[in-house]
Amino acid sequence: MIVKNLLAAASDPIGKIDASGVPLWGIKAVTDTGELPGIISFVNMLLRIVIAVAGIWVFLNIILAGFGYISAGGDPKKVEQSWTKIWQSLVGLVIILASFIIAAAIGILFFGDVGAILNPTLKP
Repeated sequence: MIVKNLLAAASDPIGKIDASGVPLWGIKAVTDTGELPGIISFVNMLLRIVIAVAGIWVFLNIILAGFGYISAGGDPKKVEQSWTKIWQSLVGLVIILASFIIAAAIGILFFGDVGAILNPTLKP
């Protein structure tokens, strides 16, 4: 869109140049609906999948550690291992949640939008 606007604004003695087929930074140009082009959409989807899988992994670890704690039978070594696993899972959950806060802060500082990184849109 930037290239198209620049070419449309320039006075050309031959006529206007249609730059709709010009790729923007090596990827397909943005559509009028504001959909993301190829690689940006792929990275956004991949980031969401990684965060969802990490959350499910934390949930399963907490459940397995809780089961290990219940079935420890008073063995101090097994109880300590279970508490360590629960603690590490909770730290992982805090890191996942902190990544959203950091992404929002970076989005506000650099782009003026909270969802600029996790929910990017390109405006025509």
